[in-house]
Amino acid sequence: MTSSENLQNAIAEHQAMFAKLGDLIPQISLVAEELKACIKRGGKILIMGNGGSAADSQHIAAEIVGRFKKERRGLAAIALTTDTSIITSVGNDYGYDYIFARQIEALCRPEDVVIGITTSGNSKNVVAAIEEANKLGATTIGLTGGTGGKMNALCKYNLVMPSSETARVQEAHIFVGHCLCDLLESE
Repeated sequence: MTSSENLQNAIAEHQAMFAKLGDLIPQISLVAEELKACIKRGGKILIMGNGGSAADSQHIAAEIVGRFKKERRGLAAIALTTDTSIITSVGNDYGYDYIFARQIEALCRPEDVVIGITTSGNSKNVVAAIEEANKLGATTIGLTGGTGGKMNALCKYNLVMPSSETARVQEAHIFVGHCLCDLLESE
């Protein structure tokens, strides 16, 4: 396959997946309302993921704390992927599967929203953190792909991107993250 054919295939996959994203509009709107309610009640948004999803967590948190499109006060959001001392100490002492759950245990309150980003819906450390957030009474949201994995049964809302291709799922995650930031700012 030539480079040109490769690129054409990637664009076609991307467009096909984005054409199906409209099916998620009702769920995305409900999640945006959850985020708005969280901020109004004085809560914070805690976001996590691994690899590219870690970067997406940081990106979305930055848009919420800083701004997305309009000038406004900073809103409370934390990416649980940024403190290497916590991640490495918890990983060393408890295991990598608990790097996010331990932070949820320490930082999360019932008025908060916890967003777990995992393309498969099965990342052990994200699943463990969502389970911990549920124990604490927080609202849990998943951003996944494929079948939605274990996150389907764990999250109040699991936004399952209509693809099993990791790159396409991640492209949709950041798009949905931007949509949520835009809707959050609309208040």
